[in-house]
Amino acid sequence: MERVPTGISGFDELIGGGFPRGRSMLISGGTGTGKTIFCIQFLLNGATQYNEPGVYVTLDERPGLIREDMLQFGWDLRKLEDEGKLIIVDASMAKIGIPSSEEYSISSSGFDLDKLIVEIMRVSKEIGARRLAIDSLAAMGLHFSDQTSVRKAILKLNFMMMRTNLTTLATSEIPEGSNLFSKYGVEEFVADGVIMLHYLGIGTQSNRTLHIRKMRGTPHSEDIHPLEITKKGIKVHKVDEAYGI
Repeated sequence: MERVPTGISGFDELIGGGFPRGRSMLISGGTGTGKTIFCIQFLLNGATQYNEPGVYVTLDERPGLIREDMLQFGWDLRKLEDEGKLIIVDASMAKIGIPSSEEYSISSSGFDLDKLIVEIMRVSKEIGARRLAIDSLAAMGLHFSDQTSVRKAILKLNFMMMRTNLTTLATSEIPEGSNLFSKYGVEEFVADGVIMLHYLGIGTQSNRTLHIRKMRGTPHSEDIHPLEITKKGIKVHKVDEAYGI
């Protein structure tokens, strides 16, 4: 099986060296757990370490703010864009009907899933992308009148991305402390892998953790691993190293 290493410190060894090529992964968790950072780090490492261009689709946050936020880790996304190693597709402004100033975006006349899929396929071909991140599926709910429609849209998006052979990460928002795996209860079933990120507050201390809930096609760790957001991005620790066991 061909592997797609994330390059995230301490993570790839938990899944046999990397994600299975061409599969879809769900990165699920509450606010502030590191979902966006995980996705960007996956794309950035692909572009800089493995010669794999990537596409980042933002359905929620504006691209300018994402570029600005990622500079805290020393990640110059604009430079990667200029080099043709990364494309950011702005689908965030469609929800409020305002034209985007980004080079790559979908129509401000309203969210259209088919147009988004076509745009993803177009820009992926343009730079020979091998990796894709969609952030976040939870934001799609703003564009549909009921959960049944949202679930159908997620199923369609996942099916179409599978046909592209892109290794895809998609994020989903869940309330912290809940027993849910995703926002709409369908994402975890259509994804080939589910990675749960949690943010636990204990007294005056806060701890982030990562748990691989599901990973088709490869053995994986079933432990809950401490996760640290450092000045260089995400670092996943082994339990015995973090707690001196």
